[in-house]
Amino acid sequence: MRFAERSLTALVVAIMAGLVLVPTAQVIMRGVFVLPFIGAEELTRFLLICLIFCAYPLVVKNGENIVMGEFKAALPARLRGVVNWCISICAVAITGFIAWVTAANISKNLNNATPTLGIPFWIFLGATLFGFGAAAVVHLLHLRKAPQADKNVAV
Repeated sequence: MRFAERSLTALVVAIMAGLVLVPTAQVIMRGVFVLPFIGAEELTRFLLICLIFCAYPLVVKNGENIVMGEFKAALPARLRGVVNWCISICAVAITGFIAWVTAANISKNLNNATPTLGIPFWIFLGATLFGFGAAAVVHLLHLRKAPQADKNVAV
């Protein structure tokens, strides 16, 4: 599990580096060399989409997603455990459903591509499928132990 997390973190860092380098290269090429970087905006959009969905399982795994900490902290400990369990069940269902819908959409968009660079849409949708599918698995693992430790709540 640790290897998968480190590999995914390395992938997200590489995507983020690309997200910084592509617009920088576009500015340098246009400003210094007076050469266009055709498709830079499209590639930047692609990298941003991939970054968000590939990083989503890491956010969920570390319990860094948005929670109503103050509300949960006001609950008794036993009820807080029930609420965390219900949140994990709902999260498994929702992320699993979105992954399933995305998989269905991939099969319908196999021949579509972006207009300038011709990046196939299934790559965008593949990042979405991966992000929500992996998040569903992480939420499923959280049924054993919820990630919300309520340690970052100001009471």
